[in-house]
Amino acid sequence: MDPAGRPGRRAVLASAFAGAAAALTACSASGTAPVAAGASPTARPVTPAAAFARLMAGNARWVSGDLEHPDRDPDRRQLVAQQQQPFGSVLACIDSRVPPELIFDTGLGDLYVMRTGGEAVDPVVTGSVEYGPMTSGTPLVVVLGHQRCGAVQAAYESLRDGKPLPGNLQAIAEALEPAYRQAVASGGADPVETMARAQVTITAADLRSNQDLAPLVKKGSLAVVGAYYSLDSGKVEVLSGAPS
Repeated sequence: MDPAGRPGRRAVLASAFAGAAAALTACSASGTAPVAAGASPTARPVTPAAAFARLMAGNARWVSGDLEHPDRDPDRRQLVAQQQQPFGSVLACIDSRVPPELIFDTGLGDLYVMRTGGEAVDPVVTGSVEYGPMTSGTPLVVVLGHQRCGAVQAAYESLRDGKPLPGNLQAIAEALEPAYRQAVASGGADPVETMARAQVTITAADLRSNQDLAPLVKKGSLAVVGAYYSLDSGKVEVLSGAPS
């Protein structure tokens, strides 16, 4: 980000940080915050490990079909109408078969969700990912790739053949070029699948080490997890960064 703009950005975020800190002072040792009147019966996780456990438990329910559909009623809508405090941020693909709120069995106000073709990242997307951890203490970021990703396949073929994609689709191919190069170097029977996984791990590593999120990761208040969704089974596989 432009260093000339940083003081203004910090000033804008300062009041948000203060509000988030006040909201989290009553957190219990179990890593969850107290439940407000009319809230979901399950407390909001406030540590990376607790947030990660909540998401993976939700995915297990998705796989088994034993869904709870939490936080999806008029009471929840009323509760979050004036203020939100999601426990996780998910950067996922635009693919219609990979809706984060469903595959993690979550509901209204639980997740910040960013979706781009092949989890392609630019400064606007990075800023959107930073928003939760930097303004409301969101303790978990998940970069979620998936099986048979059409965006990754199109980018792979474009880069392999040297044929630009039409319109702004070319920007996706360019954003995924590091993953393409890693996949080519790795070899393997299914280079598109390898590229899709590489895109997750590269993006998660970049976010984990960026100048604004790295301090939060270092002090243990944030985890950035790379994960991969199976269209066949519905299961989320962790590739990197799972909090202990």
